[in-house]
This record gives sequence, C-alpha cells and structure tokens, in this order.
Amino acid sequence: MKKYVLIALFFVANVANAQWAIMRTDADSLVRLGVGYIYDVQFSKAEECFRQVQKMYPNHPVGFFLDAMVDWWKITLFKDDNRFDDAYLKKIDKVIEVCDVLLEKKAQDINALFFKAGAIGFRGRFYAQNESWVKAAKDGAEGYDLLIQCLKIAPGNHDIMLGTGIYNYFAAVLPEKYPIIKPLVAFLQRGDKSLGILQLNSAARNAQYAAVEAKVVLLQIYYSFENDLYRAEDLINELTSKYPNNPYFHRYLGRIQVRRGYAAEFEQTWRDILKNCIAKKYGYERYAAREATYYIGLSLYEKGDYENALKYFYKCDEGSRVLDKSSGHSGFMVLSNLYVAKIFDIQGKRQYAIKQYEKLLKMKDYDNSHSQAKTFLKTPFKR
Repeated sequence: MKKYVLIALFFVANVANAQWAIMRTDADSLVRLGVGYIYDVQFSKAEECFRQVQKMYPNHPVGFFLDAMVDWWKITLFKDDNRFDDAYLKKIDKVIEVCDVLLEKKAQDINALFFKAGAIGFRGRFYAQNESWVKAAKDGAEGYDLLIQCLKIAPGNHDIMLGTGIYNYFAAVLPEKYPIIKPLVAFLQRGDKSLGILQLNSAARNAQYAAVEAKVVLLQIYYSFENDLYRAEDLINELTSKYPNNPYFHRYLGRIQVRRGYAAEFEQTWRDILKNCIAKKYGYERYAAREATYYIGLSLYEKGDYENALKYFYKCDEGSRVLDKSSGHSGFMVLSNLYVAKIFDIQGKRQYAIKQYEKLLKMKDYDNSHSQAKTFLKTPFKR
C-alpha cells in the first residue's frame, strides 16, 4: 500500500445515467462479461471479449483500455515478475493514442477524456509501484486535470466517483503517512479523506462498471489505513464469494481472518492457499506461498504445536531468503525468526534461542523485534 498511487482512476463510463453512451447493447454486454472475467482471473476469456469489442469499435478506447487492465492484473498477481510490464505500457500508449485522435476532432469528447484519464492514472500507478516517483507524480497531475474535465461534463456519474474518491482519500492520507512523498504532491489539488470514502462507497453501490474496483480500493483502505476490519470483512466475503478464483482476494480473506482472530478459519484458508501454490494454480505464486507458511506456522504456534510450527517458520525463512534478496529483510523473515527463537526458549533450548535473538539484531527492526530480542537475551521468553 505504501506505493499506492494517488491517481488510480476508473474503468468505464456510466451508461445507465444517460450522461453519455459508450456503445450499443451488444458491446456493452461484452464489456460487462470481460470485466467479470478479469476479477475472476480468467484472463484468456477476458482478452477474447475485449478483442471482439475492439473489432466492433476500432476507434473507441474502451476495448483497448480494458485489454490493458488484463495486463495490470497480471502484474498485480505476479509481483516478482516483470514480463508483463512492456506489454502493459504499450497497451496504455495505445489507449492514449486512440483517445488523442478523438480529442483532435472534439476537445470535449467525454469517452476520450475518460479513458485517457484512466490510462494515465493506471500508468502512474505502475510507476509508483516501481518507485519512479517523478513519473508517477507527473501522471497523477495530468490524470487529475482530465478527471476534472470529465466531472464538468458529467458531474453526477458514479463511475467517475471511483477516480475522485481515490484521489481525495489518498491525496489527504499518504503525505501524512509517508512524508517522503510530500514534495511530489505539493503541486496537486488537496485531498479530502472523508469525501473520498463517501465517493468510493457511492461508486461501490451505484457505479455501472466500476463498482467492483471501488470495493477493491475500499478493502485496501479499511484494512491497511483505517483499521476497520468489520467493513473489510464484509467486502472480502462478497468478493471471494463472487470471484473464487482470484488469489489476491483469497489472500486478503486470510489476512482479515488472522486479524479478526478466527484461528480455525485462518489456518484452513492459508492451507488452501498453500495447496493452490503447490498445485501451481494460476496466480498463486511464491509470495503467496511464503505468506501461507508464516500464517500456518503462527496458527500452530498458538495451538502449542511447536514442532510443526517450527517447520513452517523454517519454510517461511527459506522462502524469504530468496524473495528478499533485493529488498532486505521482510517482516515475514524477521517475525518467523522471532517465533523460532521464542519456541527454542519454550522448549528449553536456551543456547539456540540466544543465537536466534543475536541473529535478529542483525536484521531489520520490524514490529519491535530488536527490543524483544534484547529483552529475551536477558530473560528467556515464557508464554
């Protein structure tokens, strides 16, 4: 979430409001079907839907934009793999190119403004995830200007409220939470946190196409920023029920169950995730497997099954040594090693526990790990 861009905009326009029409009913049905396939990680089916839309409307940006969103979700699912990056950026460029042709003919073409804003916003989101902050800020500013033009033409459109909601919330929250980005957003319009949440909820309830994306953003906000696990739980239950094949949602379900204290449920959820990783089910990659081993180990630790807990914490540490090479010590590596040290103390293996605590002091300080290590070096840990 630290890398979440301020201006991640929206999917498509609101036909039901009759503020503007995108296309005929036949293509509209394909768009709806394809968007559903994206969230259920049936990417080939989604791509086929959008290819048909492109053939029906070769001069309209919607089919090209949604085709780029397929690659965006591939990037989201495979965090340690950049093989989709070039294709994604080329597709974004194509959307902008199609929009610019329309805007040359009509400067206030709502479809062109809408999809160009969306394309630039998602490109900025990509740059932010890759810590290209200057590019991300530039795209944020340009995307916001286009968004304002859209609002002047269709101010009550609920699909647009996804974009305004994201902007208002994160423009208000991120500079305070992460001061390093303050200089980059100083020239942007100030945000309004409360208004942003209201707009996102409005989009989640009423948007014709962007309702699911609004729920995804709200899930992230409630879980990572607002600590509102009740609302996050309601959202994730709905999303996992509707899109059972989406590993991104599956992992959020497990995380929320952990934080809500649903011991039996979260162990089973993470075991299911690990099984899917072992079976190489699409989208269940190494990061998911590492996370699963940690939470299964945590569940076993809480039940007092220390020997089996150690096995999973060792697996988590092993996976972290591969995944953390470029980013330093992750929280998963640090905390799994902390639990190993505590288990050694519980088992009376003091000499091994001491080595673990000393090892922790050489790692990144995460969640008060250094303080705990120093404390338990002096006095053995006891449950």
